[in-house]
Amino acid sequence: MPQHAMGDTHFLSLPKHLFTSTSSATDSGCDTPPSSRASPASLRSAHGTLGSSSQPLFEPQVEKRSSQTAREVQYVSSGPQNSLCGWQAFTPKCLQVFNTPKGFLFFLCAASFLQGMTVNGFINTVITSIERRFDLHSYQSGLIASSYDIAACLCLTFVSYFGGNGHKPRWLGWGVLVLGIGSLVFALPHFTAGRYEVEMDEGLGTGTCLTNQSHVECKDSASGLSNYRLIFMLGQLLHGVGATPLYTLGVTYLDENVKSSYSPIYIAIFYTAAILGPAAGYLIGGAMLNVYTEVGQRTELTTDSPLWVGAWWIGFLGTGIAAFLIAIPILGYPRQLPGSQRYVVMRAAETQQLKDHSRGAVSNPAFGKTVRDLPLSIWLLLRNPTFILLCLAGATEATLIAGMSTFGPKFFEAQFSLSASEAATLFGYLVVPAGGGGTLLGGFLVNKFKLRGSGIIRFCLFCTLTSLLAFFVFLMHCPNVHMAGVTTGYVGSLLPKGQLDLKAACNAIYCCQPKHYSPLCGSDGTMYYSPCYAGCPADAETDLGGQKVYRGCSCILEKASSGWGNATAGKCASTCQSKPFLLVLVFVVIIFTFLSSIPALTATLRCVSDRQRSFALGIQWIVVRTLGSIPGPIAFGWVIDKACLLWQDQCGHQGSCFVYENEAMSRYMLIAGLTFKVLGFLFFVAAYFLYKSPSMSSDGLEASLPSQSSASDSPTEQLQSNV
Repeated sequence: MPQHAMGDTHFLSLPKHLFTSTSSATDSGCDTPPSSRASPASLRSAHGTLGSSSQPLFEPQVEKRSSQTAREVQYVSSGPQNSLCGWQAFTPKCLQVFNTPKGFLFFLCAASFLQGMTVNGFINTVITSIERRFDLHSYQSGLIASSYDIAACLCLTFVSYFGGNGHKPRWLGWGVLVLGIGSLVFALPHFTAGRYEVEMDEGLGTGTCLTNQSHVECKDSASGLSNYRLIFMLGQLLHGVGATPLYTLGVTYLDENVKSSYSPIYIAIFYTAAILGPAAGYLIGGAMLNVYTEVGQRTELTTDSPLWVGAWWIGFLGTGIAAFLIAIPILGYPRQLPGSQRYVVMRAAETQQLKDHSRGAVSNPAFGKTVRDLPLSIWLLLRNPTFILLCLAGATEATLIAGMSTFGPKFFEAQFSLSASEAATLFGYLVVPAGGGGTLLGGFLVNKFKLRGSGIIRFCLFCTLTSLLAFFVFLMHCPNVHMAGVTTGYVGSLLPKGQLDLKAACNAIYCCQPKHYSPLCGSDGTMYYSPCYAGCPADAETDLGGQKVYRGCSCILEKASSGWGNATAGKCASTCQSKPFLLVLVFVVIIFTFLSSIPALTATLRCVSDRQRSFALGIQWIVVRTLGSIPGPIAFGWVIDKACLLWQDQCGHQGSCFVYENEAMSRYMLIAGLTFKVLGFLFFVAAYFLYKSPSMSSDGLEASLPSQSSASDSPTEQLQSNV
C-alpha cells in the first residue's frame, strides 16, 4: 500500500515500492542545505498538481498489474541536483534555452557529423595520397585505417561501463576533444616531414617504349618517410578513443531524456548526421586534393600525374579546430536534462521481464559504481538471449555495410566501365539518399506506428527479408568490355579464362612494360592495356575535349574496319542494358539495410535493464566491430579478388587488380551477401521468439505520470532514477 511521508519532510505521496522516502536521510543526520529545501507552499502546490495525498500516484489495479515491472524501478530524492546548463558556477539564463533534448541533439549531431566526415570521409579520400607522399605500402595504410576500430574496441568496455554510470555529457565532451587532438596529430607529418619535391622523368610520360630504350630498374624506394605511419596510427587511435562515447553514451543520454516513443526519431536524426558526415568528407576531401600539397608553391605536375599529391592535411586541421568548438557546449550540459525523470517508469514498462536475481542486482543503487560489478554486468548481458541475438544480427548487417561501402565503387567501376572518380560519385549518389533516408525513415516509422519490443523486431525482420530478396540483383551482370590480350585476342578470338597474352606482332617493335597501365579505347571498340601495347606512336594529340588521341596505332590498323587506327585515352564506354534496373535494386538493398538500423538499436535498448543500457551498447559495439566492421572489408575483398583477370606487376610482385571478370564478381557478391543476410534474418527470428513482452505498456504508465512541467519546476523536487 502507498505510504505517505509525514512530518517536516512533506514529500510527495508515492507508492512504497516505487519511491523511497527522504525521511531516512533526514533521520540519519544527513543535513540538507537550506537553499535545497522546498517550502511547504511549494510542496502543497505539487500535491495539488498530482492530486490529493489520499490517492496514490498509480491506481491500485495498475499497481497490481505492473508490480513485476515496477520493482525494477526505484526513485530516491536527488537532493540538490543541478540541472542547469553551464560550466561550474557559470550558468547564465541565456544558455538555458539550449538545455533541452533538441538543443543537445543539435550539438551531438554536429559531433557525429564531424566524426563521420573525419574517419569515414577524409581518411578514405586521402589514403592514396598519403601512401604516395610517405612511401607507404598498402598493408601499412590498411593498418592505419584499422587503428581506429582497434582503439574503439579496446575502450568500449571501459567507457560504456564507467561512463554509463557517470556524467555522460562530460564523457562526450572530453571524447570530442580527444577526437580533435587526433585530427591535429594526423596532420602533423605534413609540417615535420619537409617539403614534397619530385623530379620529372620525361621518358615515362607517353606510355610507349622504343627497342633501344633500356629497361627501368626496380629499386627499393623505401625511406625514413614510411616511419611516419606510426604518427598516423597514433592519430587514428585518438580518433577511435574520442569517438567511443558518441555511439554508446550519446545514444543512451538521448534515450533517457526524451519520451520513449520519440527516442527512435532522435536517435535516427543522430545517426543520419553520422551518415551524412562521410558524404561531406568525400566532397571536401576531394576538393582539397585538387590543391597541391605545398600550398603556394608552383609545380609542373598536374592532377592527372601519378606523382601528384594534393593538400590532404587541410581537412584534418579544420576538423581539429571544429572539434574544440563543439566540445565546449557539450561539456556544459547537466547529468540529466530538466523533466527527464518522468520517462524512467515508461522505459521500464517496455523493458523485457528479467529473472528475479537479475532484477535484484540491477535495481541496487550501488550497482555498476565499481569495477567489481563488471563481471556480473557482463554475465547478466550474456544470459540475455535477446540481447546476444540482436548483437549478432547487427554484426551481420555491419559486415555487409562495411564490405559494400568499401568495394561498392569498385563493383560499379568494373561493371559499368567507369573511372574511379565516376564510380565513387555514382555510389555516393546512391548511398547518401538511401543510407541517410533509410536511417531517418526507420526511426520515424517506429514512432509513427508506436512499435514496441517484439513489434520493432518484426519490423527488422521485414526489412531484412526485403533486402535479402533484393540481393538477388547480383544474379545480373554487365558483359566485360573486350580488352586485347586479356578477355579477347588481338585478332578477335576469345582467350581462355585466366590466360593472358598482351604481346602480339603489332607491338613487337616496342619493349612494352606491364607496369605502365594506361588503358585506351580503340576505334575498333576494343580496349588496350596501354598505348604501347596498342602499337601507338609516342606522340599524342589533344582534342577539343581535352582528351589525348593517338593516331596510327598498328594493332588497330590491322583490322580493316577500324578506320585510321585511332585510340582515345581512357576506358571504352559500357553498353550494359541492365544498368538502370541494377542500380534501382542496389538502391533497395541499401535503403532497407539502413531502414532496420535504428529499430534494431531501439530494440537493444528495450531488452536490457535501464542501468545497463550504456554498457550494453558498448558490448554491442564491440561485437559489431569485432565480427562485422573489421572482418567485413577483408571478407568482401577476398571474394572479389577471386574474380580478378589482370593483376598489376610490381617488379615481380603482385599488386592491385586492373581488370575483373564481371560475371564472377557478381556471383561472388551474391554468395557473400546472401550468406550474411540469411544469418541476420535467422538471428532476428530467434530474437523475436525469445523476447519476453512486459506486462504493461508504457502508454498506460504515461497517463499516470505527472506532467513534464510539474516534474521539472524546481531542481529540488526532481527525482533520480536508480534502475
